[in-house]
Amino acid sequence: MLQLIKYLKPYWKTALAAPLVMMVEVVSELLLPLLMARIVDQGIALGNIPLIVQTGLMMIAVTIVGMLGGFGCSAFSSISAQNFGADLRVHVFRKVQSFSFAELDYFDTSSLITRLTNDAGQVQTFVMMLLRVMIKAPLLFTGGIIMAILVNPGLSKILLGSIPFLALILFYVIRKGIPLYTAVQKALDRVNAVVRENLAGIRVVKAFVRGNFEKQRFNQSNQQLIDSGVRAARVMGLIMPSVTLIINLSVLAVIWFGGIRVNRGNMQVGEVMAFINYMTQIMFSLMMAGFMLMMTSRAKVSGDRIQEVLSREPSIQDSQNAAEAPIRAGRIDFEKVDFRYPQGSGAPVLKDLTFTAFPGERVAILGSTGSGKSTLINLISRFYDVSSGRVLVDGRDVRDIPLEVLRHGIGLVDQKSLLFSGTVWENIRWGKGEASNDEVIAAAQMAQAHDFILALPDGYDTLLGQRGVNLSGGQKQRIAIARAIIRKAPILILDDSTSAVDAATEQLIRNGMKEGLPGTTFLIIAQRISSVMDADKILVLEDGELVASGSHDELLACCPVYQDIYDSQMGGEEITHE
Repeated sequence: MLQLIKYLKPYWKTALAAPLVMMVEVVSELLLPLLMARIVDQGIALGNIPLIVQTGLMMIAVTIVGMLGGFGCSAFSSISAQNFGADLRVHVFRKVQSFSFAELDYFDTSSLITRLTNDAGQVQTFVMMLLRVMIKAPLLFTGGIIMAILVNPGLSKILLGSIPFLALILFYVIRKGIPLYTAVQKALDRVNAVVRENLAGIRVVKAFVRGNFEKQRFNQSNQQLIDSGVRAARVMGLIMPSVTLIINLSVLAVIWFGGIRVNRGNMQVGEVMAFINYMTQIMFSLMMAGFMLMMTSRAKVSGDRIQEVLSREPSIQDSQNAAEAPIRAGRIDFEKVDFRYPQGSGAPVLKDLTFTAFPGERVAILGSTGSGKSTLINLISRFYDVSSGRVLVDGRDVRDIPLEVLRHGIGLVDQKSLLFSGTVWENIRWGKGEASNDEVIAAAQMAQAHDFILALPDGYDTLLGQRGVNLSGGQKQRIAIARAIIRKAPILILDDSTSAVDAATEQLIRNGMKEGLPGTTFLIIAQRISSVMDADKILVLEDGELVASGSHDELLACCPVYQDIYDSQMGGEEITHE
């Protein structure tokens, strides 16, 4: 966790000012018992009213100065910790953005959310308390011991005898607390996962009347979080009562032996009172240290989880020899490509895959579920790297093209059609930030989205809910297509992007893109064979292998797999197509 403190470096001035002004408060607290002893022993005992007034005014002044020091420490520590937390979240978010799909597969989404929010908050709170309490506690502890010894060295033996017992308690709590808080954070991950899945799939839950089942699933995860939290709190709960018990026993001993010394004339009442105050301050500083250790146990777990993200290097990075030349022609070559997922085992997902998509060609990819279609297009955008073989774009290995250049040259319509909160303008312009209104409208018209957008309450200014919840599936797909079209990239990948659109509208979209994007290389994944019949080339995949390629007529004549797909969907009837 110490590695995260570097994010506090830009705010070293306020971070340094916090303990400096805290020293003022500590010195004030250490002076007050001496002044009180002076009032009792030299003022009240001797009836010296002027000394009582003078010393009382000094105590008020010292108290005000200490209060200002404490306020300054709180202000400086809050400024430092808030900025530290903000920078930490920014760096974690940027790191997540740099991850390839392999790292995103490794870290569960709900866990990343927890690390960005709860874990970052825990570390931020720890830093704030570190600047406040962790500086004050040792200063107060050391100063209290020195002042107590100066007041009466004999009674200090009581104090020194109680410290080892406190140290043993704190050591036990730290040793037990860290594993328990690790379990708490993992349980919180599971709760977040259930909540995220339930909210994302709330319509499915309601459609299948599975509300009670989801409630039970949430209750189970929530109960695990409760159980983990209770176990951790039970151990941490030992600190306060144990420290309080030792403090009270120590104060009782001081009063007992101090009273004996007063009766013998070896000590004054004010000195006993001052010693009790110093002992209370020392014990209070240990209680603060114990509280900080409780927070440290939890913050260490959170810090380690954050550091795990920050230290994870993306498996896909730009090559040092990467050329900055943009993608222009849009040619795609697969040369003997094998691929298996980083965490996968068994046979490769893609095996010995070889084909070429020439510039301006419309290449369709057809195959049963699990045949490797989506995996294939993930390799073109280099969301994953091949296990063996090469993927070339414009004759260049994608591993030798900067990621930003490569992906800027590819338009992608994912099968999930994810939209963002914002207006229709913003969602389409998301594909090209500097696009004009005319470009947005032209892209929407090409995607057959313009008419239904105008029918929305505010047209292109209509606010879309999270994930486009206020649109139908077909409408979301058409806006997603417009978002990809507006880029006018040399390569356009459509991953089952018209599954929620009727056949007539789909044909209009295909015709619009064919006319409006001349020279663009299309890769089209579709479940419906009618969607790919007019493609220049159709690739047929089965179990990750390319079993045939050719035009519709060629495959219908010689490919059994394609014939089976055709017969199952078309019933043996030929369909006219353009």
